[in-house]
Amino acid sequence: MKKSTKGYIAGDGALESVFGAGGTLSHKIPAYRLRPQQVEMGLAVATAIRECSILVCEAGTGTGKTVAYLVPSLLSGGKVIISTGTKTLQDQLFHRDLPLAREALGVPVSTALLKGRANYVCLHHLERSLGEARLESRADAADLRRIARFARTSRSGDRGELGEVPEDAPAWALATSTRENCLGQKCSRYDDCFVMAARREALAADVVVVNHHLFFADLMLKDEGAAELLPACNTVIFDEAHQLPQTASLFFGETISTAQLIELAHDVRVEAATSARDMPDLPRLAMQLDKAARDLRLSLPMDAGRLALNQVRGRSEFAPALGVLDAALAALGKALESIAERAEELAQLERRSAECLERLRSWSGEGREGLVRWAEVFPHRLQLHATPLSVASIFRRELEGRPRAWVFTSATLAVSGDFAHYCGEMGLDGARTACWQSPFDYGAHALLYIPRGLPEPASAEHTQAVVGASLPVIRASKGRAFLLFTTLRGMRRAHELLREAFARERLDFPLLLQGEGSRTELLERFRRLGNAVLVGSSSFWEGVDVRGEALSLVVIDKLPFAPPDDPVLQARLERMQEEGRNPFLEYQLPQSVIALKQGAGRLIRDENDRGVLMICDTRLFSRSYGRRILPSLPPMRLTRLEREVVEFFARSAEAASAK
Repeated sequence: MKKSTKGYIAGDGALESVFGAGGTLSHKIPAYRLRPQQVEMGLAVATAIRECSILVCEAGTGTGKTVAYLVPSLLSGGKVIISTGTKTLQDQLFHRDLPLAREALGVPVSTALLKGRANYVCLHHLERSLGEARLESRADAADLRRIARFARTSRSGDRGELGEVPEDAPAWALATSTRENCLGQKCSRYDDCFVMAARREALAADVVVVNHHLFFADLMLKDEGAAELLPACNTVIFDEAHQLPQTASLFFGETISTAQLIELAHDVRVEAATSARDMPDLPRLAMQLDKAARDLRLSLPMDAGRLALNQVRGRSEFAPALGVLDAALAALGKALESIAERAEELAQLERRSAECLERLRSWSGEGREGLVRWAEVFPHRLQLHATPLSVASIFRRELEGRPRAWVFTSATLAVSGDFAHYCGEMGLDGARTACWQSPFDYGAHALLYIPRGLPEPASAEHTQAVVGASLPVIRASKGRAFLLFTTLRGMRRAHELLREAFARERLDFPLLLQGEGSRTELLERFRRLGNAVLVGSSSFWEGVDVRGEALSLVVIDKLPFAPPDDPVLQARLERMQEEGRNPFLEYQLPQSVIALKQGAGRLIRDENDRGVLMICDTRLFSRSYGRRILPSLPPMRLTRLEREVVEFFARSAEAASAK
């Protein structure tokens, strides 16, 4: 693997004139500031595009990495796909960052936004649902009518543009399609289809913004999205690229869920009433499938969680329930096959049942080499997964197709500047790598506090000790804190202890808990309140941006090592041991460092932000691997004394009042 930060990006005068002092961006973008890191990254991306090579780069918070890759992309003259981590970031990139950069450069580049089909209103399903009156409440019916009005006037049909209907409203399921129930070219509304219109725009555009889930889903399923875009594409850029290994594992494997089967049974009953009224057995067979799917879920423990294959097979009720489900699905498929030619909807249901049966039998059979089979239990559904032990070789095949540039960027990809772990996971052998530190003055504006005297993280007393150590710091920071926990159990226990302590000590800081509302709602409340304390878990470790004084303290309870009983992790570690490798140093530790950097990154989001990062894990000093973790964090001043933290907040308050 080649490593460099400058050698391969030597001068590109045209690009430097865009980024430089007095350059194009400084004239067009308000408050633009020259950042050497951004210029260097822009040159690196330009080189990768020109040479059709692979670039893996880490850019710290405040580098301006979005503009750094947008400028060379817009000036390249080729077709570019940009993939982001979430739909929220996708919308932000398309509606804010991309137009700003395009306008600043004055280039006639066409752009398109492409999401998965479930994000667009389906006119066929909307019309059928309006005519069937199968909604459970007046509120749902009102939502469906709002969606219908929106569909009549919207150009895109993107449900994200209809704020009046909540994202989780039941009506959306009746007004959108999935890959399984889309009729494709045989649909009567195909010519007016919002999904197809979005895809046509994407095919014609110079720059297309997608998200990781869509990219990999379409790539593997060979649907008409990213897989269709790739052949004509010159450059692929993955932002928030640290999420790719997990996303790729999901889509390079196979999943069958009881929710899919229950939905199939429901759709069969609905279609039977329309196209097969002379087949009284069809609704009965659908009901049998529905019951068999629910019984399979009930054959496993009620507690949600992940179960290895041997744990699943150890439940005496599971194998018989799986057999009943197989038989019910096969019987329904046979009945559908006999009448499939009557209507395209029936033919599609027959194809869905056959695909589900194939996946179910694939999971319950002997399995394939390189896949680990496991189950994920939720309160009301069960998912059966077959996940690849490694995505490197699969993804490598995509990289070795038509020559094009591939850029992977994030604020968290390296461990102490070393990209070996990430490149190994993704099969990026020989990639050029580069790392740029944040331009923020962490030494002056931030403090890293690792308290002394805390119990071992695995001990029963640890969460209580974390809360006890945090209380004086929360008082000093006047609230304005995130407390991030590695487990939901720890999060709930800490919230309970904080609530008691706030009442006992008469602290009037609003206390928020993950799960009390959507993440968006909680963040809005947190910003608006200005002195709140938010207790969260994985949802708040990344992708959360709170600038200014509202967030001045981030407390992390322990190093975020993945649970050792996770079935996929277990299988991967066992494979590494068999190969004579060190699973902890080569896999678990790098994963933990990257996750920790994400959590730490919540603190300083702007050059004027000030705050304290508090990590309550003694292993940073008691274990030798702690020396590999600390250098990966932003260069904050380290203290182990509570007194220095209190003094830091006092000085920050004085500086703020003096302004």
